[in-house]
Amino acid sequence: MSDDRILIDDTSKEIAVKCDELKNLLISKNLKYGDSALNPARIFSTSSSIEQIKVRIDDKINRIKQGGTFMSDDEDTITDLAGYLILLRIALDRDYISSYNNNDS
Repeated sequence: MSDDRILIDDTSKEIAVKCDELKNLLISKNLKYGDSALNPARIFSTSSSIEQIKVRIDDKINRIKQGGTFMSDDEDTITDLAGYLILLRIALDRDYISSYNNNDS
């Protein structure tokens, strides 16, 4: 096996590990916070899930822009940002499916 193939295999394994870690974190937070990202309580804000997730993404990016660190003892901005992007993808998919089904009736 060539050295390039070994490196690709190692990278593939690392990608799988990081994806599994992110998956486990998202599922854990979703259970802990009661699916609040995709089904918010809407006590104060009536914005859609999509808009609320976009605000959270903006907040994370703004912290980086303002010179914040990517990782600290209590926060991993990169992982949080990746998680919010996945949640945004889910929200957009749900919105598309919902609008498709509503137009179909």
